[in-house]
Amino acid sequence: MIKTELCELLGIEYPIFQGGMAWVANGELAAAVSEGGGLGIIAAGQAPPDWLQTEIQKLKRITQKPFGVNIMLLSPYVEEIMEIIIREKVPVITTGAGNPGKYVPRLKEVGTKMIPVVASVALARRLEKVGAAALIAEGMESGGHIGEICTLPLVPQVVDVVKIPVIAAGGIADGRGFLAALSLGAAGVQMGTRFMCASECTIPLAVKEAIIKAKDRDTVVTGQTTGHPVRCLGNRFTRELSRLEREGVEADELIKLGTGRLQMAMVEGNVTNGSVMAGQIAGAVRRVEPAAAILRDIVETAESEWKKLSAYFRGI
Repeated sequence: MIKTELCELLGIEYPIFQGGMAWVANGELAAAVSEGGGLGIIAAGQAPPDWLQTEIQKLKRITQKPFGVNIMLLSPYVEEIMEIIIREKVPVITTGAGNPGKYVPRLKEVGTKMIPVVASVALARRLEKVGAAALIAEGMESGGHIGEICTLPLVPQVVDVVKIPVIAAGGIADGRGFLAALSLGAAGVQMGTRFMCASECTIPLAVKEAIIKAKDRDTVVTGQTTGHPVRCLGNRFTRELSRLEREGVEADELIKLGTGRLQMAMVEGNVTNGSVMAGQIAGAVRRVEPAAAILRDIVETAESEWKKLSAYFRGI
């Protein structure tokens, strides 16, 4: 059994987070991951507060285990969402797109642990100072909005400058990636793309099939000229967006074109014209299976790989 300080800090069995994916990570998926021993996370995204309230209540009917909520600090509903977090005494929040520092005192009052997503060493230092309980160092291999640094160089550099636990994210989907992250100094991992293919994930089957069919080079990054690059599976929409970027179309027009595309994919199942946000590791996801089975596979594979690696050190 693999235990790290993250397990004791959060009261979870496995140091594995399910990513907070907008229009994907609802109460049902988060509950299944938490019940399976990891940390399930509901993604608030741009959803209205009443949706989040409903999903938290749904999760609490399924499991009594720790869970989290991912909050985009640029959401127009962020203040109302924070009130729900405090009222419901949500055990963990993960944050992105902003500085959550002003919320820390009230969150600490109810025992909520804040774990921001960071894409650079400078941001990691800053958010440790404002009271983060841990950090998620996310490399550009991940799906959705990305930074500029890959997971392999990012994680150890963040680990070296902070004293709180670091969770590695981006390009991880199995026990080998989990073990690699631990060797970089991480106390755990966060995975999104593989959990999209959990049985309990309610996204359309067409999206899961697109991920399972994906090959190693099937993700693309769009929106480079807007300052908000996004990784997703290549399709008709991404080809059109890329063409317009090459032609020099203004950033505002490109952003307008992309508005609603994630919902189009993850709710309506349109994998041709929607934004199918997924990480580079999509090519390694091969089947739909229960969240608990995914968690067991990751831990068991990591343990078996560790035994293989141990053989290299015999006689030293």
